[in-house]
Amino acid sequence: MALHDDDTGRGASLEAVLAELKRGKAVPCYLLYGDEEFRLRDAVEKITTSLIPDARDRELNLFVTDGEHEDVGSLCESLITPPLLPGRKVLVVRETRLFQSKTLLAPLIAQIRERLEPDPARAAADFMQFLALTELQLDDLREGGWRKIDDDVWQKIVPDDGGEGRESWLPRAVDLCVSRGLVPVKEKADETDRLERVLAGGMPEGNHLILTAETVDRRKRLFKAVSTVGRILTFAKIKGEARQQQVVMEMSAGLLGDRGKRLSSGAWAALGQKTGFSLRESLGAIEKLITYSAEKAVIEAADVEAVIGRTKEDTVFDLTGALTGRNLTAALRASRDLLDQGVPPLRIMAMITREVRFLLHAKLLIASGRLKGFSANMDYGHFQKSVYPSLKQGAGEKEEQVDLVSQHPYVVYQFLKNADRFTRSELAGYLEMLVRIDLALKSTGQEPRLLLERFLLAVCRTASQKAPGTRRASSGG
Repeated sequence: MALHDDDTGRGASLEAVLAELKRGKAVPCYLLYGDEEFRLRDAVEKITTSLIPDARDRELNLFVTDGEHEDVGSLCESLITPPLLPGRKVLVVRETRLFQSKTLLAPLIAQIRERLEPDPARAAADFMQFLALTELQLDDLREGGWRKIDDDVWQKIVPDDGGEGRESWLPRAVDLCVSRGLVPVKEKADETDRLERVLAGGMPEGNHLILTAETVDRRKRLFKAVSTVGRILTFAKIKGEARQQQVVMEMSAGLLGDRGKRLSSGAWAALGQKTGFSLRESLGAIEKLITYSAEKAVIEAADVEAVIGRTKEDTVFDLTGALTGRNLTAALRASRDLLDQGVPPLRIMAMITREVRFLLHAKLLIASGRLKGFSANMDYGHFQKSVYPSLKQGAGEKEEQVDLVSQHPYVVYQFLKNADRFTRSELAGYLEMLVRIDLALKSTGQEPRLLLERFLLAVCRTASQKAPGTRRASSGG
């Protein structure tokens, strides 16, 4: 059976690799990469278990290390050394740095910025790799030394990054690495060449290498060496709620089936509201539901509500609902809850911006004359039958309206109703404020909580100060 391409058109599928292993065919090396961490880790576990089925053998013949501690020379020595016990020997290097290059600096910077708050350890490791790739010295950047890098120098170092906001993230990354006492480790080209030779034919039969990475430079010789002798699997983030739900259902089928259980349609809907069909959160929730439901064969929506409780998704709905309802107390409480739960301020900003943008789209739709018969007081059933079909048919005529019209009919209905609480000039003004806040979050040291609360005050106070239909947007924060 030939290995077929996965969703991205690159490399082998996990199903084909596992089928190969089941037939007893194993290759020297497996490279798994992509930004869907949960599926990637699940695939590593399944491949490892297929290579060494016995848990006792894995204790002695399975070796795992992280990319930030990898040493190519030691790795090669281990690959050419027979296992302690008869059978297969597997070496796993998680988040290897061997496939990174200067062409990946821009996405690497994005990772550093995103992880500074929620995952400082990984942010620090990423920044050390950034230093290794750019040949910048940590000692030269500490104590304000990073300020010596002007825009022209930055463009030469990182051509694909404009450098916007680096005065915000760069000193934080430097301080983080200094405080942890990290020391850069440079890759040695001759050792990488040696690894290529080992993979090409220097490993004893039964020895295997599994490498994982978030991003790779496919042009590197090592990547080509792996593709020649091994298997490459990619795990890109799943886009679209329908596709996410499908993957969650597929991956949970075994969990549920082994215990003789299934989720009702209402339970699936409730699970989606709680987890957004995030793989990690959804499968963790299903394991809890299996235990909670005891002898019940069918898990219902009420079980989901009882077991999972409030999540970040619930708080997001609280915030957006309070914003459209112009309820200051509820909006402030929800934004503080999200920040306390560790949600990055930029992600909260993106949620709010989407809400305001859709409200403005709805306002434009109402003003366009395309919604014949629409009233903010009409019920959803009437809207779905008499208004939405013609609205959907005309989607694409005006580019700025496509985003909203492409949503579920009920979502469109809610935004059209809520838009009645705002004027067009208000919403346009709020979008301008959000752009300024986004810039401030990325380029200044202003307190994110304060910036967010100022925006919520501007939106909700306007409602209490002026009557509907006469409100105008505030020009300041």
